[in-house]
Amino acid sequence: MRLSISTVEPKTHKCTPNRKDVELLANLETASITLCGIAMLLWMSIGTFTRAEWGEVFAQKTIFVLCVTSAFLLVLLHHLGGELWGSRNVALPFALTALIVAAAGSLNIKGQDVQGEINPHEIMRMRKRERDED
Repeated sequence: MRLSISTVEPKTHKCTPNRKDVELLANLETASITLCGIAMLLWMSIGTFTRAEWGEVFAQKTIFVLCVTSAFLLVLLHHLGGELWGSRNVALPFALTALIVAAAGSLNIKGQDVQGEINPHEIMRMRKRERDED
């Protein structure tokens, strides 16, 4: 009886990537991360933008466009074989998260109290009304 041991070769790419392809993937990664970061900063400062109605609408539309563009770039990055922080599998979940943030950011609550607590702008208006009444 003769036993043979076979070795399994790892799947590696036989060709080396083109420099233009590597630069394209690097630019896609940089652009998608930058757009996500800008959208996050806008999301965190939405309270400042809601002081004026035009500011709220501007911030919502900008967040929506940035997140959808970022999701598109992340899907493209994944399908072109790029990596995000050393992982090929993280781009698609981040793209889905960007789309969810885009949908949430486009909701227009028009100053409605969703959290059940008073916001600082409302406190300021109440104090001003009290001073004006006195």
